[in-house]
This record gives sequence, C-alpha cells and structure tokens, in this order.
Amino acid sequence: MSRDRRLFVILLLAAALVAGVLVIALDGGDEEATTTSGSCESVEEPEPKEVRFDKPEQVLERGERASAVVETSCGSFTIELDTRGAPKTTNSFAFLAEQGFYDDTAFSRIVPGFLIQAGDPLGSGTGDPGYSVTEAPAADAEYLSGTVAMAKNPVEAPGTSGSQFFVVTAPADAGLTPNYAILGEVSQGADVVEAIGELGGGGPDGEEPLQTVLIESVTIERG
Repeated sequence: MSRDRRLFVILLLAAALVAGVLVIALDGGDEEATTTSGSCESVEEPEPKEVRFDKPEQVLERGERASAVVETSCGSFTIELDTRGAPKTTNSFAFLAEQGFYDDTAFSRIVPGFLIQAGDPLGSGTGDPGYSVTEAPAADAEYLSGTVAMAKNPVEAPGTSGSQFFVVTAPADAGLTPNYAILGEVSQGADVVEAIGELGGGGPDGEEPLQTVLIESVTIERG
C-alpha cells in the first residue's frame, strides 16, 4: 500500500471514530432526556369533587412524630410534619389525608424554580374542605427549598389554611413573607418534587402545569 493510500485509510478511520463518538454522545443525551421527562406517568385530569367538613377531628397530638407520604404520578415524596410548631395545621392536614380528601386530586399550580401547589379538590385553585384553621407562623419564618406550607387567599389572616399546600422548589429562600402556615419539610423524595417542578410554566401567567400530575394518595405515618 502506498504512503498516500495508507494516509487516506488512517484519516477515514479517524473520521469514522469521531462520528461514532458523536453518535454515542447524542444517543446518551437523548436517553437521559427521555428518562427525565418520562419519570412522570401520563394520567388523565381528575374530575372535580365536592368534599365538605365542618371542622377537623383530632388525629395528631402536639409534638407527636408523624410524616405524610405523598404518592403521585411522578413518584412519592415524604413530608416530615411539624406537629410541635404547627399543631393545628398538621392535625388538619392529617385529618384530611386520612379521610382520603387528597386522593385523586391534581397539582393545580406549578411555577418552575419557585413552588408546586396541590390540595384543591376542584382543580381550579379555589377549592377548600369547607373549613379553615389559623395558625400564624413565627415572624422570622423562612420558606427555604423543601419547605411545605399552606396556601391562602391574600385577604385572609396570616397562617389561615384550608386544604391547599405548596412545596418550595426555589434553590434558596423563596422570598415569601411569613404569612403562610408551615406544615413541615420534605424529608425524602426531593428528586420527585424537582421532577414535578419541571412540568410547569404553562398558561398566560406561566403557573399552569404542562401535564397532569396526580396525587394518588397521602398516607400519615406515626412514630
């Protein structure tokens, strides 16, 4: 084989090798993207439901160790409930969970890099359980990443809550004023919360889910 011929073959093999590396890199990237976007099951939007209570029953004692396991169409995450700092708020949430109130409801608000919000049986962002409790947070309360707090109407008193709750997904402090009763914090499944948080940004205000994320059940675990 002539020198020029050998050089041509070497250059051809090198080009093929580079092309192969690029194909592998691109295939790997596509696979990773598919895994991330495919971590949530495709589900139908649930039907609105009317569930009303006069008041919550006492199901948790102040200081009792308890957590809530939230099963969603994106996986599960666990909320460590602050029963000592917010006994009325955590008791109300646990009562509703044990009544199946949150089952088959969807996240109604997802703001990427800020929060994910759920707990509305109507799916419109206006639903409630028929009652409210009030438990103002500490004046120096911070809403850090992973904090779970209760949503409220702007005209309601600080710490007022019904059934809707949100999880902070901001990388640091969300910058919220201490007006929202703190339910607890995410102790497991932060990756699931992050996956849900990536499915927002729709609608004219950029706060609507891009696909339905369903809460299948909320289970209260004690001890």
